[in-house]
Amino acid sequence: MSPLFWNVVPYVTLAVVAVGIWWRYRYDKFGWTTRSSQLYESRLLRIGSPMFHFGILVVIVGHIIGLVIPKSWTSAIGLSQHAYHIQALVLGGIAGVCTLTGIVLLVYRRRTTGPVFLATTVNDKVMYLVLVMAIVAGLACTLIGATPVGADHNYRETVSPWFRSIWVLQPRGDLMVQAPAWFQIHVVIALVLFCLWPFTRLVHVFSAPIGYLFRPYIVYRSREATRELVGSHAPRRGW
Repeated sequence: MSPLFWNVVPYVTLAVVAVGIWWRYRYDKFGWTTRSSQLYESRLLRIGSPMFHFGILVVIVGHIIGLVIPKSWTSAIGLSQHAYHIQALVLGGIAGVCTLTGIVLLVYRRRTTGPVFLATTVNDKVMYLVLVMAIVAGLACTLIGATPVGADHNYRETVSPWFRSIWVLQPRGDLMVQAPAWFQIHVVIALVLFCLWPFTRLVHVFSAPIGYLFRPYIVYRSREATRELVGSHAPRRGW
């Protein structure tokens, strides 16, 4: 792909995400939800959901460290490139496997549980497909990095500077052209996923239950305590 693609498409993606979130919040507040299906099936959900969510949190933190923090910063604190590479492979591999296992369980549950499958829309199916593709591509990049072929390329000298250049409005698409094909595929799938994000159930990521921190306490009273408050008495026991 040409440098022009890597210079322009990220901004198109950001525009789609921003406008999509605004549109969704403005016109579909009631649809701003994960549409929980826990009532239909909970056994697989209790296993797959924590694996996916904890795994994806570690993956996100790993991406932030790898893309946002320059190589010179980690070198300044004494972390060598070899040490960084090893910890990225180990933690990234474990997190990637957990995330993939979790999403596979959730997709299996959605496909094999009748009521859950009936509540699955075409929108959900497309989202799950692209999400799984993004996870598989990311895990492939991590595993390839453990091979001699992958070890020859340092993405912190190509992909990471390109990512940072987008946010300072000085895109360096030429750096992404130098990245191996597996990194380019992973980034393209991620861009597609972000474009879909505002229009799927993934939009719940942008919600935070801040109101729960400030809402008043909910007082629960037993039935007996309520009778005493209103001055009534328990009925006599009959036959």
